[in-house]
Amino acid sequence: MFRPHRLIASVVLFVLFVLSTMILPVSSTHSAEVPKLRVGIIGLDTSHAPAFAKLLNAPKPAPELAHCRVVAAYPHGSADIESSVSRIPKYTEQLREMGISIEDSIDSLLKKVDVVLLETNDGRPHLQQAFQVIKAGKPLFIDKPIAGSLVDTIAIFELAKKHQVPIFSSSSLRFSKAAQEVRQGAIGRVNGSDVYSPCHLEKTHPDLFWYGIHGVETLFTVMGSGCESVTRADTPNTDLVVGKWKDGRVGTFRGIRNYSAGYGGTAFGDKGIKTVGPYDGYRPLVVEIVRFFRSGKPPVSAKETTEIYAFMEAADVSKRRQGASVSIGTLIEQTRSLALKKIAELD
Repeated sequence: MFRPHRLIASVVLFVLFVLSTMILPVSSTHSAEVPKLRVGIIGLDTSHAPAFAKLLNAPKPAPELAHCRVVAAYPHGSADIESSVSRIPKYTEQLREMGISIEDSIDSLLKKVDVVLLETNDGRPHLQQAFQVIKAGKPLFIDKPIAGSLVDTIAIFELAKKHQVPIFSSSSLRFSKAAQEVRQGAIGRVNGSDVYSPCHLEKTHPDLFWYGIHGVETLFTVMGSGCESVTRADTPNTDLVVGKWKDGRVGTFRGIRNYSAGYGGTAFGDKGIKTVGPYDGYRPLVVEIVRFFRSGKPPVSAKETTEIYAFMEAADVSKRRQGASVSIGTLIEQTRSLALKKIAELD
C-alpha cells in the first residue's frame, strides 16, 4: 500500500543528510584556517603601540584582522630619548584601559603570548629585546628602525635564521597603495625613482634611521634590492642620497627638514610614470603583520631589509667622506664579521 507520509519522511531525512555534508565541513575548515593568536607588544613609547592595539582589538575587526588580539604589553624600551620616554605613561594607561595586561618584564610577557610586536621607538635596545623573543621561538615583527646600527640589523637576522624564527621589519610606507601597485608591475620594469619624506635627526642613530627610513623604504619598495653604491649631499635642511643599482638604474631619496614635507615621489617605468604616495595610514601594514603571524612567511626578505639599512648607513659614511661613493656590498661584508662576533657574545 502506498504510504505518502513515509515517502515525505524519507525525502526530509535525505535533504537533512545532504545539508549536513555541505555545511559541517565548511564550518570546521573555516575555524581551522583562522587560528586565534595572542599578541604581545614590547615598547609603549611610540604612537604605533596604541594605534596597532586599537586596530587589532576593535569590537568587530575586519576578517583580515580577526582572531589576532593584543593581550599583554611591556612598556619600557627607550631610556634616554626624552621625546620617547615621556610617552610611556600615557600609552601604558591607554592600553590598560583596553583591558591589556601590563607586564613588568619581557619574560613575563612571553609566557602569555604567541606572537610579538617589537615597538620600542629606540632602535638600540632592539637586538637584546629581539634576542629574548627569538630564543622563545615567537614570530616577531620589529617596527622601524629595526636596530640602531647595521651591525645589530645583521645580528638580528642571523639570530632569527639560526633559531629558525620568522621575523620581518618594515615602515608602513612600504604598503601604501601606489607603492604596491608599482611593485606589482603597474608601470612595467622600474628604471628609476625619486622619493622624498621628512628626515628628522636623532643624535643616537645614523641620520636616516630615525625618520628618513620612511622614504628609503618607499624607494626600495618600487626599485627592489640590488643597490650597489651610495653618495650623499647634505645641508642643515636637506639630504639628497643617490643610489646606483647593479643593472644601471638610479634611485634618489630627498630627506626634508625645517620646511614643508610629506611622503611621496615618482617612479619611472618602461610602460609609464607613476606618482608614489601619499601615506595610507597604519592599517595596510597591520594587515600584512597579521598575515605574517598566521602564515609565518615574511612579506619582506631579510636581504632587502639589510640592504635598506646598509643604504642608510652608507649615506653616513659618504657624508663623513665629503660625498664620496660608498660600496654597499663592501660595507655589508665588513659589518657582517662584527655582527657575528656580537652574536657569539650574546647567544
